[in-house]
Amino acid sequence: MKNNYTLVHYKFLFVLCCFLCVAFTAFTQPLKVGVAGLNHDHAYGLMQQYKNGEVIILGIAEPNQDLVQRYKIKYQLPDSIFYKTVPEMLNHIKPDAILAYNTIADHLAVVEACAPKGISVMVEKPLATTLQQAQRMAALVKQYHIQLLTNYETTWYPSNQQVYAMVNDAHTIGNVRKMIVHDGHQGPIEIGCSKDFLQWLTDPVKNGGGAIMDFGCYGADLMTWMMNGQTPIAVTAIAKHIKPNMYPKVDDDATILLEYPQTTGIIEASWNWPFGIKDMEVFGEKGYLHALNNNTLEERDSTAYFKVDVKPYIYKDNLAYLAAALKGEIHTSNDPSSFENNLIVVRILDAARESAKTGKRIVL
Repeated sequence: MKNNYTLVHYKFLFVLCCFLCVAFTAFTQPLKVGVAGLNHDHAYGLMQQYKNGEVIILGIAEPNQDLVQRYKIKYQLPDSIFYKTVPEMLNHIKPDAILAYNTIADHLAVVEACAPKGISVMVEKPLATTLQQAQRMAALVKQYHIQLLTNYETTWYPSNQQVYAMVNDAHTIGNVRKMIVHDGHQGPIEIGCSKDFLQWLTDPVKNGGGAIMDFGCYGADLMTWMMNGQTPIAVTAIAKHIKPNMYPKVDDDATILLEYPQTTGIIEASWNWPFGIKDMEVFGEKGYLHALNNNTLEERDSTAYFKVDVKPYIYKDNLAYLAAALKGEIHTSNDPSSFENNLIVVRILDAARESAKTGKRIVL
């Protein structure tokens, strides 16, 4: 009897181990995605994730055959995964989600193709070029119950996550009185963006504007998050055209002022700086926080500056976050990548363009 019991016992352990191995493999399986477009240079980051085995690409929808050939050669991508349109691609693959790396104006078409099939989408920032596009997306999200997320580089900065926790959870600096976000660089031409990217990034329709959209969206997103999803009372903006010979159709520098009941937000967005900057300052009643970059955070009280230890963020990048969202592990609507947050971002950007055009303060 003892031997029979031991044999049964070992069989049970063997089955249990097999089950756990399968479960662990399923849990750690990389996302299977479709890709909408390749003319956004952030797609290079996706290809690095693909090379590292962090994501499985089932299909790519890209009509520009010259661009397709360059990606095929550079990343050893098979012919079989390429399609000319998103609807055609979705007839052949069943992805966990679609990642959009096309023009901002084309994000809506991606959502219109994916939503009726129940396929969630993550787009590159910003969500949309116009409020009308964003409202149409909202109707599709509500009707088909999909996830529609927006990827910002600054979401994955542990320093920014630490600022939020210190401001909104620990209340380290008291009520927020002023926020300043700087986002910019020398200019997309100056830093060597691809011609395919530049063709739409510098187009007032396809991108919705220049620096005011490209970099203004970062500040609008971070401030909406910091203010726990609160819409500003009003928006005032100034857009400049400092390099018309390089950027004839769009602004290349913008300053956006957001008014809240007890708080002011200042967004500085530019294609005219001597080097790249992505930082955030938050002034409270009792102190000051400055996230200088992705991992550096300083705090100041009435006496001195001092460094703050920055904790790693639970999600290291957009893929980790997207996987958690698809599993239902993220339940907040006030999040830098959330659809609710980014509807407000589009409202802010829409008002900022109107203010810059008319010279008026736009009340929301």
